[in-house]
Amino acid sequence: MAKTVASRFLFLAGAVGLLTAATADAAGPFQFFSVTPCRIVDTRNPTGVTGGPALTSGSPRSFPIDVAPAACGVPSTAKAAVLNVTLVAPSLDGFLLIWPFNTSMPVVSTINAAAGDPAIANGAIVPLTTDPSFNISVVYGTAVPGGTAHVILDVTGYFQ
Repeated sequence: MAKTVASRFLFLAGAVGLLTAATADAAGPFQFFSVTPCRIVDTRNPTGVTGGPALTSGSPRSFPIDVAPAACGVPSTAKAAVLNVTLVAPSLDGFLLIWPFNTSMPVVSTINAAAGDPAIANGAIVPLTTDPSFNISVVYGTAVPGGTAHVILDVTGYFQ
């Protein structure tokens, strides 16, 4: 039994060592910066740039990431935002697409939901544009027209 415990410990220590080495050697063109989670969009709020109304299926809407200079700690020089995306109370089965403002709409959804789901969330990394007014676009898609859903976007970090 002591040999089995020792073997498991050595295996675990070796695995942690490999993970640490892999993380330390990772490199790329951008560096990640975390921020205290901060709500940037909530369509359940009163009508406004980052508030209501609810999304209507098939109608894209654009939102700013930086309403004020360095809002939520995301500088205007950020290349991508790390978001927690929540789809709230969709009236029809559907999906949410998120993409950089003024670029082509993606063909892959960020999140899928069934009609009546109270709320469902997913993480996303969304590239940002240099336009300070609208940095990301969002659309609620459904198979039939007429659906509505609320969206909440919380920023948790950015790449620069």
